[in-house]
This record gives sequence, structure tokens and C-alpha cells, in this order.
Amino acid sequence: MRRQTYSLSQRPPPQEDDTNLASGNEGGFFARGREFESRYVNHHYTEAEREELAKYESLDYLPSHSVVYKNWLKRQANRLDWDRWVMMGMIGFTVGFTGFLLHQVIDVLANLKWDQARLYLEGDQLLLTWGWVLGLSVALVIVGSGLVVFLAPAAAGSGLPELIGYLNGTVVHQIFNIKTFMVKFISCACAVASGLPVGPEGPMIHMGGMIGAGLGQFRSGTLGLRLPCFSRFRNSEDRRNFISAGAGAGVASAFGAPVGGLLFAMEEVSSYWNMKLSWQIFFCCMVATVTTDLFNSAFEGFVYKGDFGLFQAEKYIIFQVKSEIAVNIIAFVPAFVLGVLGGMLGSLFNFLNLKVARFRRLLLAKASSYCGKRLLRMAEPVLIMILMATAAVFLPAAFDCTPVRCEEAVVTGNTYSCLSETSRLDVEQLSEVETHTCPQPEGNGTESLNGTTYNQVATLMFVTGEEGIHHLFSRETHRQFDYAPLLTVLAIYFTLACWCAGSAISSGLVVPMLFIGGLYGRVIGQLLVTLFGVHYADGNKFWAWMDPGAFALIGAASFFGGVSRLTMSLTVIMIEITNDVQFLLLIMVAIMVAKWVGDFVTHPIYHALLELKCIPFLDAEPVIMHDGDEPLNLELHCAQDAMSSPVRMVHLVEPVSTIAKLLLDTPHGGYPVVHAELPGEEPTFYGMITRMELGVLLLHEEIFDTKELVTESFDQETLLDYNVVAVHKLQDPGELDKLLTKYCTDPKYRTQFVNLQPYVNQSSLCVRDNFSLHRAYVLFRTMGMRHLPVVDSGNHVLGVITRKTLMGFSLEERLTSKLQSELRQQTMMMNGHVSLKELTEQSIDAMTKAENKMVFWV
Repeated sequence: MRRQTYSLSQRPPPQEDDTNLASGNEGGFFARGREFESRYVNHHYTEAEREELAKYESLDYLPSHSVVYKNWLKRQANRLDWDRWVMMGMIGFTVGFTGFLLHQVIDVLANLKWDQARLYLEGDQLLLTWGWVLGLSVALVIVGSGLVVFLAPAAAGSGLPELIGYLNGTVVHQIFNIKTFMVKFISCACAVASGLPVGPEGPMIHMGGMIGAGLGQFRSGTLGLRLPCFSRFRNSEDRRNFISAGAGAGVASAFGAPVGGLLFAMEEVSSYWNMKLSWQIFFCCMVATVTTDLFNSAFEGFVYKGDFGLFQAEKYIIFQVKSEIAVNIIAFVPAFVLGVLGGMLGSLFNFLNLKVARFRRLLLAKASSYCGKRLLRMAEPVLIMILMATAAVFLPAAFDCTPVRCEEAVVTGNTYSCLSETSRLDVEQLSEVETHTCPQPEGNGTESLNGTTYNQVATLMFVTGEEGIHHLFSRETHRQFDYAPLLTVLAIYFTLACWCAGSAISSGLVVPMLFIGGLYGRVIGQLLVTLFGVHYADGNKFWAWMDPGAFALIGAASFFGGVSRLTMSLTVIMIEITNDVQFLLLIMVAIMVAKWVGDFVTHPIYHALLELKCIPFLDAEPVIMHDGDEPLNLELHCAQDAMSSPVRMVHLVEPVSTIAKLLLDTPHGGYPVVHAELPGEEPTFYGMITRMELGVLLLHEEIFDTKELVTESFDQETLLDYNVVAVHKLQDPGELDKLLTKYCTDPKYRTQFVNLQPYVNQSSLCVRDNFSLHRAYVLFRTMGMRHLPVVDSGNHVLGVITRKTLMGFSLEERLTSKLQSELRQQTMMMNGHVSLKELTEQSIDAMTKAENKMVFWV
């Protein structure tokens, strides 16, 4: 086809706004607009971004309801949906086992790194420790980043923006093939094990979606496999449902949170939902969680430890909180404060991350050679790793060791606890903190904890991210961390995590979000301890809620919510990964406040990345503003105000040369099909046919006919099968380009006709020109449509509404232009300058010129 499609590796990023950013022409670093704009303000795209936006194609959620589709359905065996449940179970098991393998690989590599580093530290070999940590970490980063840069650029980052965009109805190439999956797995394992400020949860969600896409179709274009099983699921609706199930199972496997996985798929990932799909995804998430926990119960680092099938709480609850604390109504005040902090810091994280992304694009654009661009992309995560490894080894040495002084030791079984205002560490907790280079007493530490020292910064940084979160969430360790170490680690980790997100390596944001939120939550909790003293659950229960570990949990939830703006799914995930139901209400308050505050400052991180990558996306509800601050009620506008017009249409029977010329001359992704019942009548709307379907039909000359007749009976021998017509991409687009040129130039194809009737989507919805624009938007998004034709009272096609015409910035521009034109007409008529007829002609001419400048057909 003449219209080009671009892969993630081929598509050049828009540079217009990036150049303005670097030169300071946007009105300052913190100028309103672009990265610094409320969620209730539509993102306005530059001219370069609009060109990028126009390159993406869209999908229909439901398959084309054509004659060939109905014939294909008749051949499918009626299995009463039991096979759909089987497929959901298979996807859940595969995603769960993949999650188990990923965590085991990460554990092996991380333990190798940190265990050997601790051995070097015991010998006071700080430089050798740094060399080992740096060398192994950089090697892992080079492997993980190199695979992404040279083999599968689509595997970079978490993959969530692309996944969300696809499930919203936009075609994003290369995000579901098997090469991307393999690179994603290895790169994620290397990134997390190396010690970068990243987590595996985001990539697990993307890999879950890939498993749902591949396993649900039982075929692979990369491997050339097309198995006969489950062939009835090879349609757009089932494919997207299985991808949604895989994404939810990825959350369930990564967090051990089956209910959270279901709610995450419903709240953030999927745009189309029904109750039947809810039950199926719930089952898929349950299977994924059981599979991951089952294998984790028996294996540690691929070494069998026994207890197969024993779900121990410390293994299947990631950040288990062992000490329950009664909650006081006064605790809602600091929870509200943490919510405000979460919204502000989360917005700052999003803002800086987008600035870094645009600056990264600017640097890459300045690199002239192919190898130079790729080496520059690889150098970025390597540089971040050098800074992170250096900070993890040398930063603890800048802080004094913290002594553990026990004024009173209480023996409970085999546990020795220190009861004092200075510290409360039992022996089990003391074995988990990092001593780094701190001096230790000669005793074994169980007879007395006096004289034992540990390093607070090393306890947070000389470990994996998950272990650091465990320390932050620990209860009844009121004075385990001081302000200076917490704030220092917060500044370093916040900066490096914000920089690392979006670099050329497979990585997620969940662990950094929990870690950063836990740090400032612990600071707030420590402030309460400083002001009001230490209170234990076995003492005055009324004030026991003032525990720094408890507020670290609330802070983690608030920052997670401030960055992602998740609500229901985040609340459930936080409870499922900590088992701390006592703090449910406080977590809910912090998350909701963080969302409200964050929404007034920036867009959510995943939606902002969709805008940055210029992937078309329709929100559940449009927010349209006029003159910057006046909201428009779309119920007061009609479909005619948003449609693209004039329309290029095709008849039920068209000459081959006419179709070829149409495809060569227009970039549209679909065309209304019209038909006149009687000769001489104006043709009326019959259905829709996509550009891809027309292209596939022209590749098969056996369906060409010399008769220009519309007939209800079809030659079954020449009728193409549904699987042939319903393809996502052509094997050789160049072959079609040559054929289109041939069909246009060869005179014989002017008398060769194609009967489109068997291939037209006869269930394509259309709306009247006076139909409510708001209801047209809801109908378009709810049904997962690609095109929505607009007709008049006689069913004649007037225009077409597409995904890009319904995007917020496009609606604002069209409706603002309409309102300004109406106001100008009223003013001129009141002054008596022109007639109504002249104004109407001027208005139509202006709107036609404006529409010709914007390409919104997909």
C-alpha cells in the first residue's frame, strides 16, 4: 500500500517540541503546557507530533460482520465456551510459570552479586567490593540494554503505554511477537538483578499480554506456526480479550495479587469490558497466582528446598507486615498529608521523567550514524548503573555506624528483644540489617545486643530494591533509620529512578515507586516519633499507630497513586502484598488524595507516555475546554460538528482500476460502502470496508469478474475465506504497490470488477448528523469502533468520525472553530455587513480548508 506503517524501531520521533525544550523557547522549564498540565487539560500536539499521530492505524474491537465471517462461524464447532475457560487457564499457568522463572533468575544473579560483595567487605576490601559490584552490574546492563537496542527496541521500558494503547484500539507493531518476549524476559532479569532502580512488575504485565496474544491464537508469524487448535479464537475480539487476561495475570503473578490483577486490567489496561470477561480474567489471575506461589514454595534460586505446595506467608506475600497495629482516627491527618505529598512528588516524578525523555530524543537526533545512536542509547543505562553502584558501595561510608544499645533485654523463646527508647531490634531483625564496614562485638550477638552496630544507608542501598522495601515497612523499629540517611537515599533514588525510567532497557516502575514512597513515609513517621515519643502495640494501643513502618506503607501507596493515579486496583494490590488490612482506610485516603492532587498538576504517567509516543488514545470521558477554562458540554453539539468530510466512498461493485486508484490516492484506513437499489437513485449507506481488506482482495485476481452485477448468490470456489481477508498486515506490502500501479495503468482492469458484498461489514453502526456528540463519543469508545459514519435522514453518507477526530485536542479545535465562526457571523449580521447566505458560504469554505490541513483518517 502507499500508506506507510512504521515499527517502533523505524519510526523517527518528532523533534519540534524537543528543540524548543532545549533552547528554552517554551517559556521556561516549568512553563504551563506539555509536561506541566492538569489532567483536565487536553494535551495539544505540535505539527510534528500530529504527523506522527496520523501514522498509527486503528482496530475494530468486534470482527467485521460480513458474509465470509458468517460462513467461517458456521464451520466452527459449538463448544459452549468450555474451550475459552481452558484457554484462560493455559494463559494463567504460562504467565504464572514465566513469573516464577523470572524471579528465580533475578534471585540467582542478585544473590551472586551481593553475597560475594559482602565477603569482600568482611575483608575490608572496599575498592575490590566496588570493582566487583560495578563490573558485574555493568555487564548485566550491557547484555540487557544491548538486546533491546539491537534486537527488539519494542522491549524497552515497561511496555505498558503500548499495551494500553493497543487495547484502546490502536495498532502498535512488534509489541506482541516472540522475539520481543524473549528479549523482554532476559533484559528485565538483567536490569533488576544488576541493581538499577527498576522493578520486574511492568515487564511482567507486558509479557503476560504477549502470552495472551500468542497462546490465545495458537499461531506465530515469527516462527511460521499455525496450529489447528483453537482456530475460532482468531478474531479481533477474542485476541484483545486474551491480551487483557494475560495482562491481569501478569499483575497477579508479579504481586501475588489475583484480585488486584483483575481490577488493574479493568481500571487501567482494558478499554472494553463485560461481566463474562470479568469472571474469565478472575479465573486466569487465580491460576497465575497459584502457579507462581506453588513453584516458589519449593524453589529458591532454582534449588529445591522442599515444602512443595506449602504456601508460607513470607513467600507468597511479598512485603508481609507481621505486626498488626490498631488504627486511631487521628491517624487520618498524617495519612492526608502523605496523600498530598504523594500527589506532589508523583507529579514531579512524571514531569521530570517527560523532560528527560524529550532531552533523550534531542540527543539521539543529533547523533548522525546508525551505530552512534545505538551506542548512545546503551551508554545511558550503563552510566546510571555506574552512579548507582558507586553510591551503593561508597555512600554508606559517609555515614556513621549506628549502635544498638539495650538497656533492658527480654527473652521470649529464642528471641532477644531490646526494650529502650533508643532501638528495638530483635536478633532476627538484626541479622537482616547491613553492617557494611561497621565494627561488631566479638560475641555472637544472641547473649547481648549491646555494642552491635549497623549502617543505615547500606541497609537501604546495599541490597535489592525489594529487600530495602522490607526494611522500610518493618514494624516496631522506630529508631532504625534517622532523617539524614532517609532523605539522602530519597534524593539519590528519586533522581536515578526518574532518569532510568524510559531508557533502553526492559524495566518497571513499581519497585521504585514503593521504595520512594516508603522513604518519605518513613520520614513522616519518624517525625511523629520525634514529637510524641515511641509507643508499642503491647503498651498504649491508643498511640501505637505512630509507627514509621506503618507510614512507610501509606507513603508507598500515596506515591504509587500520585504517579499512576490508580485507585481501586492499587488499594487492593497494597493490601494483598502486605496483608495489612488494619491500614486499609488510611491507604484509601492517601491514594485518593494523591490522585486528586496529582490530577491538578500533571497527567498520569502511562497516559503522559502515550501522548509522548504519539499513540492515539481515547479516555473514558472527554474533557473539552473552550478558551482554556470554559468546559464545553458535548450534549449541546452534534455528530456533524466532529465528522471529517467530504467522504471517499466505494460502491458494492467497483472496477479494479477504481479501487486501485483510490488506495493510491488516499491514506484512509476505511471506506463507507454505498449502494443504490435502482438505477439513477442516490446511493445509500450499506456498510464499511477497511483499506487492508480492499488490498487483500486486489491480491487475488481469481475474484475479479467482467460483470457489474450485485447478486445475493456467490461463487463459493472464488469466494475468499475469512482467515485470508482478516489479516493484520501484509506479508509483502511492496507486491501490492506494484499491483496497484499495474491495475491503474492497464486498460483491461477498467472492465474487471470486484463484488465487495461478501466482504463488507454489514453491522457497521452509523449515526444521524444531528446525533448527540457526547453520545456518539460514548458509543464509539464503548463499542471499540474504528469508523463511525454520519448519515442524513435519507441514509446518505455525509462524513465519518474516527478515533483521531474524537481525541480531546481535535474536538477542542473543531468546536472552538465552530463557536468562533458562529459568533463572528452573529456579530457581522448584527452590524448588517453581509447576508446570511454569504456567511454560510464563508463558514463552509473555512471549515473545509481546516479539515484539509488535518489527517484524521485511520
